[in-house]
Amino acid sequence: MPVFNRFLNIESPSRLEIAADGRYPAFRVAFAADGEIPFPQLIVRASGRETLINGEAIVGSEEASGRWHYQALVPAGSAAAERLDLQIEGCRRTEIQQAGGGDWIKTFTAVRLERAGAEVASDAQQRARIGAGAGDGGAGSARHGQTGSAEQAGTAEGAAQAGAEQRSPSAQIQLAQSNGAEVKVYFGIHKHMHQPYYDTTNPDYWDGEKDAIFGSRGGNYTDFVPAAIRQYRDGGLDHGGLSTSWSGTLIEQLERCAELGRCGGRFSGWNRALSEMASAKTALGHPRLAFSAFGFYHPLMPLIPHRDIVRNIRWHRELIQRVFGAEASRVLFPPETAFHVRMIPALVEAGVEAVIYDSIHRYRACKDYPYAGIEEGMLPPNPADQTNPPVDDWLQLHNIWAASKISPRLLRPEYVGYEDADGELHKIIAIPAERYIGNEDARGGFGALQYPDVLGQLYQRIVDTGSFDPKHPPFFLLHSDGDNHGGGADSYYHHNTGQLVDWLKRDPRFELTTAEDYLQRFPPDPSQVAHIEPGSWAGADNGDPQFMKWFSRYDQPYSPDLNSWAVLTAFQDRVHTLEDSQPDHPALAEAIRLLLTAETSCYWYWTGQTGWDQQVTNAANLGLSRIGQAIDDLVASGQDRRGPTIFPPWVTPENPGGKRWGQGCLLDAPRESVLHSFVSDCAGLKSVELVLRSDTGEQRLPMHDHGPYPSQTGAALSAHYLTAQLPLGAGDVRYYIEAEDQRGNIARGSLERIFLA
Repeated sequence: MPVFNRFLNIESPSRLEIAADGRYPAFRVAFAADGEIPFPQLIVRASGRETLINGEAIVGSEEASGRWHYQALVPAGSAAAERLDLQIEGCRRTEIQQAGGGDWIKTFTAVRLERAGAEVASDAQQRARIGAGAGDGGAGSARHGQTGSAEQAGTAEGAAQAGAEQRSPSAQIQLAQSNGAEVKVYFGIHKHMHQPYYDTTNPDYWDGEKDAIFGSRGGNYTDFVPAAIRQYRDGGLDHGGLSTSWSGTLIEQLERCAELGRCGGRFSGWNRALSEMASAKTALGHPRLAFSAFGFYHPLMPLIPHRDIVRNIRWHRELIQRVFGAEASRVLFPPETAFHVRMIPALVEAGVEAVIYDSIHRYRACKDYPYAGIEEGMLPPNPADQTNPPVDDWLQLHNIWAASKISPRLLRPEYVGYEDADGELHKIIAIPAERYIGNEDARGGFGALQYPDVLGQLYQRIVDTGSFDPKHPPFFLLHSDGDNHGGGADSYYHHNTGQLVDWLKRDPRFELTTAEDYLQRFPPDPSQVAHIEPGSWAGADNGDPQFMKWFSRYDQPYSPDLNSWAVLTAFQDRVHTLEDSQPDHPALAEAIRLLLTAETSCYWYWTGQTGWDQQVTNAANLGLSRIGQAIDDLVASGQDRRGPTIFPPWVTPENPGGKRWGQGCLLDAPRESVLHSFVSDCAGLKSVELVLRSDTGEQRLPMHDHGPYPSQTGAALSAHYLTAQLPLGAGDVRYYIEAEDQRGNIARGSLERIFLA
């Protein structure tokens, strides 16, 4: 008896009338297949809930022709949404425990929910609204499910006709018109790949745990990304591709896996498929596989010095060229999606033309931002960051976790700026990675994220508010780890990508594109410069503006994170001092590599685990043992010409006179506030001052030196911890730290902003 290869048709109501309380009646779903389905299932999704129907609840029967018909009763229920999404699927293997993603064949349709008495749309209009359709038949498969009307579905030929109709955009979706142009939304996909060095002093450290970590990601680090891009290309998506960020530490470890046969030899030739796909081009000649600019050692760029940002990016670019034979993109994915405008001068120097950031930090930088309260996971924005004009198209997404409202009109690349202490404006293009839609996509792509529904809400809001700008249409990225959780699963890159491609071929409202193609077609206006609040991705304690994920326990007598920053600041000062005075010193190359390794963000992310908390100190101590004597000789001979190293300051409470965290609530924050920083210099500190600029002029406040931060990791050196009491009622101020060493060398920190109530 033949096992099925494809679905032939689906019969279900196109609409249901619902009561005032949102309840819908029970209804039947029938579907046919070209053979027996060993394990048929029906999944009904509504308002974030799923109902699974299988087993004896699905009744099947066979025709003489060998076709099988199935029926299932969907029980009555309730939904706050305007539709029910139906997923019909079956496993081709009788041994379900041995089934893989490619053994499941799926198809999709939807039922529109309408209030009693509402105007009934035609079937064609309903299909246009809900974007119902079929999914790919599985990983690497050419099989496709099909949906159509009951009249067409009586024969296999009718089913084929229905499928052809759905793949014709003109038969399904009519693009809306706004401002004299067809409304279209563009989006991209980004996949991040990273493994840190698990021992800063020994990059070759390896054990069984590391073997298991890497071995479980065999496909992620070899052919999953090329498989997805191949479907974009073969599916006829002219501009389709994705960007991907690979840390240098991951690449170097994969190279050693290949060389030494680790992970059972899994990574022999690991970069072959990636290198081959790097030559695939979009319709505009840009790579479909864009290796994003990135920081070699995965540093938290907002908190490291200018020169280390530049070096990380340049080293990474050289590595991408050597390993993949491809030029790294000029679009930067910053590690942890962490961005601060003070990074812009370094990014521009490193050759970066655009930077990706988490979208919520642009929303929050608007005046009149509709703060969502404690559920947002961050304190209210500081008024000093809310310098952009208000917008009026705020949208609360449904059928997706979204703790706050988004603004569709802000989901587009634009120039953002940073004004330094000398008044010079530095600009760069910023590309939003949409926080909530991206989070949902990270759960597993199409299926976890109902693209037609969720993106359709965004599309409709643009149409309703008339906010479409044909010269700068919406474009945003959906980003996630490419080797973790649902967004890194085999099914994401294979089966679910097939569904995505199939949907895009039928729905002209949306287009998957690379950032490079979009920027060539719709360049941002350089005369319009916006501000973005600092912050990172949602997975870092919601990515607050002061990067508190990397300042854990800052309010306690001892913080492992603050210890690491203090140790690192002292190490940075010594390495940079030697580099400026003796660039050819034989120990400098090793010291620089240890320094950049110590800047890896992971060593702060997992606070409270000794193995991670110790890593920065271990690297610094080893590096200082190599260059310490050279530094002492420089100081003794008076050859030190470099000013002190200043760590970017932070303020407590974060929003003076605003709100602070309580136990499960928000409390009023005191107006009294303190600024904190670490400063270090090999020749010793003479003075450290805080320079405040406001509408009333400039004032200088001496900072109180508490001495070296008391390390508990056996650090050979630690930077001095300094604080300053901030004035009450100063309003919207700009400030920077200025430090002088005992040799008269002066250094200035970055220009920062805060509102002091």
